[in-house]
Amino acid sequence: MKIQIINGPNLNLLGKREPEVYGSKTFDAFYDELMKRFPQVSFGYYQSNVEGELINKLQEVGFSSDAIILNAGAYTHTSIAIHDAIASIKTPVVEVHISNIYAREEFRHTSLITSKCAGLITGFGMEGYAMAVQWALNKS
Repeated sequence: MKIQIINGPNLNLLGKREPEVYGSKTFDAFYDELMKRFPQVSFGYYQSNVEGELINKLQEVGFSSDAIILNAGAYTHTSIAIHDAIASIKTPVVEVHISNIYAREEFRHTSLITSKCAGLITGFGMEGYAMAVQWALNKS
């Protein structure tokens, strides 16, 4: 099974950025743990703060991966282009958010990408990525 994780803007600062919201662990440390937990999965990981680069990555892996786990960060609430990119690929995308977007500012309550995703996991910290991996394994 081949799963691509794609993280959007500011997620490169996990472990430093607002630890009261996002925790104190870096994504690299969590990614190492994830690969050990799921040795049967071939993971890819990509992070960018640039919307177009996220779209390019979705298109690059969207026909060859078994699943994509996407945390689009703030682009979740603003990007019709990412919505359209998800709609144009065949690989199922699971939308993940570390914090509970519905317990935060009202502008975060609207996701422009959820309607094109296989599912949404929000508010379980980085464990949400593992939940998405488990979904993909159960689906296959």
